[in-house]
Amino acid sequence: MILVVAEKAIAGQRISSILAGKSVSASIEKGARFFLFESRGKQFITVPLRGHVVDVDFPQQYSYWLGTDLKKLVEAEIEYREKEKPILDFLRKIAKDVEEVIIATDHDREGEAIGFEAINALKENNPNVKVKRALFSAITPKDIEKAFAELGSADKNLSDSADCRREIDLVWGAVLTRFLSLISGCLGKSFLSMGRVQGPTLTLIVDREKERLAFKPRDYWELAAVFKKDSKKFEASHKKGKFWDKNEAEEAFKCKEPPIGKVVKVEKKKRILKKPLPFNTTSFLASATAIGFTASRAMSIAETLYQSGFISYPRTDNMAYPGSLDLKAILHSLEAVPELRKDVQKILSLGKIEPSFGKATKDHPPIHPVSTTSKDKLSAEQWKIYELVCRRFLATLDEDAITENLSVEIDLNKQPFIATGQVFVKRGWKEVYPYSKATEIVLPALSKGDTVELVDLQLLSKQTMPKPRYSQGSLIKLMSQLNLGTKATRAEIIQKLFARNYISGKKAIEPNRIAFAVVESIEKHAPIIAKPEMTAELEKEMDLVAAGKKKKQAVVDESREDLSKALEQLLEHKADVGLHLRRALIADSVVGGCPSKSCDGELLIRRGRTGKRFLGCSNYPRCTVSYPLPKKGKITPMEEKCKECGNLMVMVKGRRSRFKMCIDHNCPSKKDWKKKGSGGTGEEKEAEIG
Repeated sequence: MILVVAEKAIAGQRISSILAGKSVSASIEKGARFFLFESRGKQFITVPLRGHVVDVDFPQQYSYWLGTDLKKLVEAEIEYREKEKPILDFLRKIAKDVEEVIIATDHDREGEAIGFEAINALKENNPNVKVKRALFSAITPKDIEKAFAELGSADKNLSDSADCRREIDLVWGAVLTRFLSLISGCLGKSFLSMGRVQGPTLTLIVDREKERLAFKPRDYWELAAVFKKDSKKFEASHKKGKFWDKNEAEEAFKCKEPPIGKVVKVEKKKRILKKPLPFNTTSFLASATAIGFTASRAMSIAETLYQSGFISYPRTDNMAYPGSLDLKAILHSLEAVPELRKDVQKILSLGKIEPSFGKATKDHPPIHPVSTTSKDKLSAEQWKIYELVCRRFLATLDEDAITENLSVEIDLNKQPFIATGQVFVKRGWKEVYPYSKATEIVLPALSKGDTVELVDLQLLSKQTMPKPRYSQGSLIKLMSQLNLGTKATRAEIIQKLFARNYISGKKAIEPNRIAFAVVESIEKHAPIIAKPEMTAELEKEMDLVAAGKKKKQAVVDESREDLSKALEQLLEHKADVGLHLRRALIADSVVGGCPSKSCDGELLIRRGRTGKRFLGCSNYPRCTVSYPLPKKGKITPMEEKCKECGNLMVMVKGRRSRFKMCIDHNCPSKKDWKKKGSGGTGEEKEAEIG
């Protein structure tokens, strides 16, 4: 019997059905799912795992946070524990009947490590079992059949590099998280997390916010004009752009009389708008976040589409299609998708297909569609991601866009103004890729010597703006440039920072006070944790493990030494760090003043013994004023007061919605929430009001 090990159930079923040449149903034995089928006259069994079936952890004696010496935790032994015992037991049971095992997990470090977890279980009862590796970038009949016809070898070095990362991240995460949580008093569900990649990433966000807070705006002035020629109005601005001197701007503003301008120069230029490069993971996530997805959600959906056989593997650094990829065949298949048919036919009509290309790697190919589906067979979110991938693919095969750009200089009483126009000579890829704006500005026919009428002239007072906050897309790009994390983990790191309430904001990421306090503490007392250089260097070390040039244990030991030094620095200043963190936590939890007229306290977000959140007065037990809060969602105080009762209002931000609410549960505004059996409003359900 030949055993195929897949990473997840959806992938296992699809691979089995392709090899069997027909649909294959799952069987379950004591919690383990498997697929039995015949292929090429041989008996096969596919056992899908659930990602990692073995976890890395510390021995039991280190599980008690309060009683563990963090210095000893740095050096503690690491155990590999069974996470999915039913699956591992099933593999052990069938091991003696397996003559050959084919690892068909994702072709990356994690996939290789997951495959070796299955191999190790099999070898307990069948130490001489033959092991082969199927390498593919898409779960399509063509790719799977080719991979199983050209089997390779499993790569222990690649597996070791993944386990190296897991061990290092476990130690760093456990030690730093426990230190911060213990000295701040944030235990239980409200613990403060920190890790090897979290630290530098959070530092980037906080440092950008500090730049914004320290930014001193500078006043400037602009002259904006509206002219008219042959009854057609058009806009222009002063050639100088920004006036830094108000007197100079006001002097220039006097040019409005008489209201007649003269065209003194007309320049026409053609501009080529290059078609975009194929999607790698970083550019895909940047584009997905730009259309409203979080990075982690976009990656999760992309993985599902890959496992379902609709797109190629979504974790790649490659930005050049390999020569072996049949681009025209993919285009012809996409003709079956009604929403894409017209655009596909347009590209096919070009004849020769010349794709754009960026940096080529030996990685998986760029993310692209590999089979067709229909809009009604996918969820709304899945369709948006699938269409994004398809349209990016089409855009990379289309023609460059060409615009004709017009620059017209107008003399208005000796003050120069510039009007610019843009029209498309060829829309090219802009026609098939609606995520990139194709703006046209049409000017009237203007020639040198023409006169134009001034319709309006405004002197605009403005101020310079600080650098924008990072979006998830721009942060992932920066993490990639700094070699922080990997293409597989960057979205997860950002999601952790959101989950621990260090940051908020869907489009623009904003750190809260505790994020400032954590970053300021590590920057001051253990800067190695905050700087990306250490993490980037570790990534290089893990690459050496993958290449077989360095042993896993040596890299783990070196990393422990760095952590030990950082911990010594933090412990030396733990009183200062703890005080700084506790003050920030209090500041972050203040919602407003206590409404009791006899109290000068503040209402703070607190948690009861059961874990439920509530607002309680800082003067407790002298003042017992309290109000229940939603179980989930970020609570943000608002300046406005409740129109019904005059009490404080807060904004509750859930995963998919946000809403305002009065803090008083007995307020008349809550009457609809209390109707028996109603279950509350949709917003209340989203936030799980307690």
